Amino acid sequence: MPTDPTQSHITFQWAYCSPLISCRFDPKQRYVFSSAEDNSIQRWSVPSGEKISFTAHDSWVFALEVTSDGETLLSGGGDGRLVWWLTSAEKPEPIRIVDAHHGWIRAVAISPDGKTVATVGNDKLVKLWNFADGSLLRTLTGHEDQIYSVLFHPQGQFLLSGDLLGFVFQWDLANGSLVRKFEAKDLHSYNGGQGVHFGGVRTMAMSPDGKFLACGGLYKAENPLGAVHEPLVMVFEWDSQKLAVSQIAEGLKGTLWRLLYHPDGYLIGACGGSTGGFLLFWKLDQPKDFHRLKLPHLTRDLDLSADKLQVATTHFDRHLRVTTLDAKKA
Repeated sequence: MPTDPTQSHITFQWAYCSPLISCRFDPKQRYVFSSAEDNSIQRWSVPSGEKISFTAHDSWVFALEVTSDGETLLSGGGDGRLVWWLTSAEKPEPIRIVDAHHGWIRAVAISPDGKTVATVGNDKLVKLWNFADGSLLRTLTGHEDQIYSVLFHPQGQFLLSGDLLGFVFQWDLANGSLVRKFEAKDLHSYNGGQGVHFGGVRTMAMSPDGKFLACGGLYKAENPLGAVHEPLVMVFEWDSQKLAVSQIAEGLKGTLWRLLYHPDGYLIGACGGSTGGFLLFWKLDQPKDFHRLKLPHLTRDLDLSADKLQVATTHFDRHLRVTTLDAKKA
């Protein structure tokens, strides 16, 4: 039965001792994983909220990913480490630790076949790793500034990486060559008075039919250091690279930290900023959100459950929340 975002509501919320950053569901829906500003990772059992901590990083963990079989968790941190974990371990210990990047790892992705891990970071590099043994397969260069997001094409032949300057690079995984670039420059701004580049492609999502690439972040950065900016999604036609629609959320001040397409035909975004935290919902071809769910505090990440009925969000107020997308009423 199709979901109805306008009927969405918070089902669970669990408190931690430190502000939370990233989150991911276990595909088997046994757990939700989060990371926190105390450098740890939390495994929350669903629906009890029982919590177990994972520790191996010396900095914040910005990136979490779980394998499609639900057996392995990957974490990437500001310490440049990429760590493999057994998701269900009673006393979690790292399976493998790789010093992957100089500086922060911003994002991690696992290929559709589960054989390759991609990481990106502040060192402007895209790196490909063998999932089975952690060996480095290839380093991709060409970005001129920090890379914030990475995404495997659903068919597996391409990798996408999005940077601070608003460029998305499309890489051919077979030979590591750069195929083309998408220009999402509205997501980047430079403030000469403050001397800062700001924004960037903070998140990317592919539509279920593979026809559209959504790039999210912020625009109208009138005062970057004062966090005066608005959320923006730029949706490109995959084949032509033409901008299909720019999607906004009028009246909100914040950043889109993650975007995901729902198979029922809408886009979900996690927005956090000076106006608080929101789940935002857009129809695929419409510029304005058709629904927004106000959350109790600033939102930093989201993930969608395997059954597509629940959304997990992490918050600066130290809470992990799970929102249910109710089915449409007859």
